[in-house]
Amino acid sequence: MKIKRFFAQDMRQAIRKVRDELGADAVILSNRKLDQGIEIIAAIDYDESLVGGGAAAAPETAAAQPGAPAPETAGTYDARARYSEAPAESPAPAAEPAQSATASAGVRSQARNPLADIEWDHDPAIIEMRREIQEMRGLLENQLAHLAWGELNRRRPAEAGILRRLSALGLPSALCAELAQAAGETADPEQGWRRALALLAQRLPVTDDDILSQGGIVALVGSTGVGKTTTVAKLAARYALRHGPRSVALVTTDSYRIGAHEQLFTYGRILGVPVQVAGDHTELHNALQSLRDKRLVLIDTAGMSQRDLRLSEQFTTLREAGLPIRSYLVMSATTQAGVLEEAVRAFNQGRLDGCILTKVDEAAALGGAISAIAGHQLPLAYVGDGQRVPEDLHPARAQNLVNRALSLQQQAGQETHDDTLAERFGALAANGRV
Repeated sequence: MKIKRFFAQDMRQAIRKVRDELGADAVILSNRKLDQGIEIIAAIDYDESLVGGGAAAAPETAAAQPGAPAPETAGTYDARARYSEAPAESPAPAAEPAQSATASAGVRSQARNPLADIEWDHDPAIIEMRREIQEMRGLLENQLAHLAWGELNRRRPAEAGILRRLSALGLPSALCAELAQAAGETADPEQGWRRALALLAQRLPVTDDDILSQGGIVALVGSTGVGKTTTVAKLAARYALRHGPRSVALVTTDSYRIGAHEQLFTYGRILGVPVQVAGDHTELHNALQSLRDKRLVLIDTAGMSQRDLRLSEQFTTLREAGLPIRSYLVMSATTQAGVLEEAVRAFNQGRLDGCILTKVDEAAALGGAISAIAGHQLPLAYVGDGQRVPEDLHPARAQNLVNRALSLQQQAGQETHDDTLAERFGALAANGRV
């Protein structure tokens, strides 16, 4: 048995070194992470019978001779040379005449296992067996994913190209796979890509400017700093331009922040529209009753985290106002995809009627926002792309948002590496989902 250590920067390079030097029949005994990379201990001509007691066929008479050490094989000598840390054992002492049968059996057992004196418990492969098995499993899954991704590129190159480009937009793997499958394998890759983008636009529900066209009582909810107050001002300004300032009013329920009302009062003075403050559901009910002659009432709620325990109080205030209130979630396009998903789930307990996407002009990518809207089928009402009131607020158009996402990706000029694509889509390809 030949045992050798290999060092490399990562597991993939280490495995390649083992295969190149020892061949495909090599057995990995252990691996561990070092500051410089990965260490692998591998063996060739590995005989499990040497460790498992398979040498039981050796004559038992050899152990019965007093003072005779257990016979060594060539594999035994090689293994001891490699594992220099294993201490040498002194020869077995001569058996006493009155020695028990149990002791004799122990000597015979040692003779049958020529490697019994090697301190295997010092080998990381034994001490950290469970961890290493998990690492090897991960390595195998990674290799299978790369094989599946390579096979997909060979058999369906157009579909693989669509997956690559959709992934660059920042969309989740499952959505990319669904769109690529729906677009199908085509002789013209660009035709398939345009079809995938059209399908993505179809996944985005829009409300077609319903706030300004329908009027009524509308509350904007969302996390702190997403632009709710500015969006309220933009909507109020647009409505005042269409129907006059006497047709619109503003209400704020933000009683948590010091000076939270000042910005809204400033907008109210500029637009010439009334502004009222409501601290609880009773005050909100009274404020809305006093404004019942207004065609549009916009409610600016307190900004709070989706994990804030006061969030339920906010929904209670809106529900118990005693009047029909439509709620729209304001989301910032600069927020991470995972946070957007969490926010939609948390705020949707108040039965959202739609959403408004802000700060599109500040975003580096729109994949997270698009996936949250498409995944929850939350109708998109407006898109904000600047601070100007009211110019930088536009009725949502699904195709425009997809084109904007594509433009941002092209400006960034970043492409997804094959290793990343294999990790994202290899398992899906192996399971026939792409």
